[in-house]
Amino acid sequence: MTQSFILGQYIPRESFIHRLDPRTKIISLILFVITMFVIDRLLIYSLLYGFVLGCVLLSTIPVTYLIKGLKPVWWLVAFTFIFHVLFQRDGEALFDVFGFVIYDQGFIQGGEIASRLLLMIVMATLLTLTTPPLAVTDAMRWFLTPLTRLGLPVNELAIMMAISLRLIPTMTEEMDKIAKAQAARGLDYTQGRLRDRLKALLPLLIPLFISAFKRAEALAMAMEARGYQGADHRTSYRQIVFRTMDYIVVCLMTTATISIYLMIR
Repeated sequence: MTQSFILGQYIPRESFIHRLDPRTKIISLILFVITMFVIDRLLIYSLLYGFVLGCVLLSTIPVTYLIKGLKPVWWLVAFTFIFHVLFQRDGEALFDVFGFVIYDQGFIQGGEIASRLLLMIVMATLLTLTTPPLAVTDAMRWFLTPLTRLGLPVNELAIMMAISLRLIPTMTEEMDKIAKAQAARGLDYTQGRLRDRLKALLPLLIPLFISAFKRAEALAMAMEARGYQGADHRTSYRQIVFRTMDYIVVCLMTTATISIYLMIR
């Protein structure tokens, strides 16, 4: 699992998606999520799947790499679908499976919820794969800037987000190293009863938490030694600027969202 977890990683490429402004990607992601939650037609879901596949191809991220990296997510999507199929009681009864009556609305609702979950995770993962963590931080700071008038510590929240994104792949690698070290000592957490497996995870989680606290303390001391202060009006070495293509993409996404909403009303 640790070797296939790609959330928070960034793959530098020279693709169309990579060149877009991070604010454009975030706005597009929000509009995409809104579109997912207002539709209820199979044809539009097919279009959304095609749109996501097109974005993956434009990003030049290998499809096989993305599928392998989302391996932990497939279990969640499958569980969501099966849960709705087994416990949804609306619609016409189709057949009986070990005492569970399966209804046609269970398949429909389960497919819709599972599709929403899968598409949303894929698009969010694609955002992190094509955008440097610092660029995501600058974009979120730009979105939250108006809230400074309410006394919200925008800069502190932005730097916390940047650190969290950077630490996800770091802690994943640390978890992989700890798992290999414990396996070399004879620890096996892949076999046996569920209770035994959960107990076997403790030798993995405890060193991981200790390592995380040590990294956090070292990072805090380094930031303090360099005089970091989350004050307002901070400057940034890298400036994010909207280009013509960014305006075009935002306009197209907005138009598509409004059009789909008006079409299904």
